[in-house]
Amino acid sequence: MARKKVIATALAAVTLAAGCGEAGQGSTPPAADKKNLTIGVSTLGMSFPFPAAISKGIKAEAARLGIKVTEVDAQGKAEKQTSDVQDLIGQRPDGVLLLPVDSGVATGMADQLKTAGIPTVAVASQVGDPKTRKLEDVYPGLVALATQDEYGAGRKAGEMAVKALPGGGPIAVVEGAAGFAEVELRFRDFLAPAKAAGIKFDVVTRQPGDWVPDKAQSACQNMLAANPGIKLFYAESDDMGVGCAKAVKAANSKALVIGIGGSKLGVDAVKAGELYGTVCFKPEDLGKRAVQVLHEQLTGTKKYNAQFVTYDTPAITKDNIGDCQPQW
Repeated sequence: MARKKVIATALAAVTLAAGCGEAGQGSTPPAADKKNLTIGVSTLGMSFPFPAAISKGIKAEAARLGIKVTEVDAQGKAEKQTSDVQDLIGQRPDGVLLLPVDSGVATGMADQLKTAGIPTVAVASQVGDPKTRKLEDVYPGLVALATQDEYGAGRKAGEMAVKALPGGGPIAVVEGAAGFAEVELRFRDFLAPAKAAGIKFDVVTRQPGDWVPDKAQSACQNMLAANPGIKLFYAESDDMGVGCAKAVKAANSKALVIGIGGSKLGVDAVKAGELYGTVCFKPEDLGKRAVQVLHEQLTGTKKYNAQFVTYDTPAITKDNIGDCQPQW
């Protein structure tokens, strides 16, 4: 998973949607009263490598700043995360970092946290329906959304696809699990580079791999059986890309595979020639940056209001493999 996920879905700040007043989540006590901060962290699932790496970054930065962390694990279940957030609200932390399982369900959690006056930063995935809300249009009431530029990552994957398959042709997409915003976000601009170059990519099939290698391998086996002429697979996470590459090899197909995420598994696969390329995410950096944003809000060092915070995610092939040091 790459975001998560996997997951799938860290950050030097690039501000795309700025705000400069209170975050709309209740008054923030003056900095002098904020010496012993406690933040709650609702993570989507510690069994997933990507959010586990984000959590590592969160804890490291919190320790550096002297912040106490209370973490709850949704185990990939939206209903459990809803309960987890209610429990956190009852504990009255100074702020919350929310790593959503389901972007739609997360709107209710964000509303509850706002009503409770608890400043909240969404991390790694947007809150709200990705089909109707732009990534940079951060859900009202949140301090910020700290995440990858998923549109940009998909576009960079598309740029690699153009270089890998300049003549165009039939391609397939291995999607993540239903409910994750990244499924929509990482595909939205993927075809834009081909269109700009006058190259025709025909997406003949799309199937979910649920962010994990074995399910992606099965999905790609099925897609190749039905469409043996597929020339390229776009996997929305490195884990799924590696699984898909196994299916390609087993079928004696010449199809290329592009992943996304910059995981150790993915980077090693690029080195070995199993993946054509990936897009490098940095989840530990993301976790650290999310803590910094929330700390700045709580101490009054800087004020955020539904602000989008992101960082650079370079496209990686064999030619520049050294530019991505895996963090998960």
